[in-house]
Amino acid sequence: MNTFLRIITGLVLLGIAGLLAFIFVPLQRSQPAQQLAADWQPAEGQGEYVMHASDCVACHTAEGGAPLAGGRPISSPMGTIWSTNITPDTQTGIGDWSLDDFRGAMIDGIAADGTHLYPAMPYENYRILSEEDIAALYHHLINNVEPVKNTVQETGLPFPFNLRWGIRAWNWLALRHGPGFAAAGTSELQDRGQYLVEGPGHCAACHSPRTDFMTQDGVQDGDKNFLSGGVIGGWNAPPLTGDNSAVANWSVAETADYLATGRNTHAGANGEMGLVVQHSLQYLTDEDNIAIASYLKGEDGEVIESAEFKSMPDAPANKAGEATAQMLTQASPDMDLGPRLYLDNCSGCHFVTGQGAPEIFPPLAGNPLVTGSEVKPLISIILNGADIPSTRKRPAHLVMQGYADRLDDAEVAELASFIRSAWGNNASSVSQSDVAGIRGQ
Repeated sequence: MNTFLRIITGLVLLGIAGLLAFIFVPLQRSQPAQQLAADWQPAEGQGEYVMHASDCVACHTAEGGAPLAGGRPISSPMGTIWSTNITPDTQTGIGDWSLDDFRGAMIDGIAADGTHLYPAMPYENYRILSEEDIAALYHHLINNVEPVKNTVQETGLPFPFNLRWGIRAWNWLALRHGPGFAAAGTSELQDRGQYLVEGPGHCAACHSPRTDFMTQDGVQDGDKNFLSGGVIGGWNAPPLTGDNSAVANWSVAETADYLATGRNTHAGANGEMGLVVQHSLQYLTDEDNIAIASYLKGEDGEVIESAEFKSMPDAPANKAGEATAQMLTQASPDMDLGPRLYLDNCSGCHFVTGQGAPEIFPPLAGNPLVTGSEVKPLISIILNGADIPSTRKRPAHLVMQGYADRLDDAEVAELASFIRSAWGNNASSVSQSDVAGIRGQ
């Protein structure tokens, strides 16, 4: 049985279990990890900061729509889920929700009317948020956000996934950790990074693998597969821990640069990660991005006031990289189609070394996006182009053109296969049918 059928079978079984839970288990919300004082008030700007740290804008804002007014389509193996309106509009948003209602949605996935939210809402992770941060976010959304009347398209998944009571059984599997945060106690800086990664940043939602029941296989520090890599919508979310992680060869400062700006000497943020940088990480303080980087790297780092432009890295000091660069430089008339297409379309920015230009054109040699198990990211970028968002520290909006109108499917397959095997890259080839499928999406 393939993975997709295992997932569907598992979810159907969960639906049956959910019906039993619906009949026999009363609906209830988790108790707070701590009680706030009756006169508690959030610090100035705390709620807005939590909103950015939790990446609320990216999911709850439709393309061209009002901020936080919902309507953004979110793909899932079961179908499209439409994000909700979380502005304080009383008719279509959360304007009449109490703090308890809001907290129930954040950590238990239960809306004010008792409806189970689909776990596209990462309440698996948000239940790690502190009670202060949850309350501060609620106060900000209710008191500081402009109400927008926007009736969002209702999510209509096929049977049996349209029966939301099945999520009650899913929650029994997924929510095995109680509300609240448990610091590893490594250092004050790394503990802060751990909190941001586990809770508001909900990094495990993408960077941990999924079980056959689509729960996150690793939510907290110490879980076996926590941040060991995942696949989201056909894109690799690389591992963030271990010797083979995306940041293994980056310094703490370089990792913090990437978080704050979406670029460093090693990589540029594309796809969902680009949205995370654009709507979330660029708004964090230098201290917090350093804290995240320090936690991921397992070492403390010094706070930097601003990211500094780095010099051009040296060409790869390996025989495979040197051989590829030499072959491209010679430009022999009998050169294969793949490298010839690279010279014609890519070498002006990424160079014959495959190293690109730091913080402008990402390197292709050793790039996890290029060499990952999923071919969709590279093919999508060749066809449709890519961009690195403008941020406060790096205002330039960098755009790569797409080649869908210039290259046919066979040519894209040859080009992608070359890039995945050049300069010491050792990834599988790309087929013409792979390209055709992605072009048609």
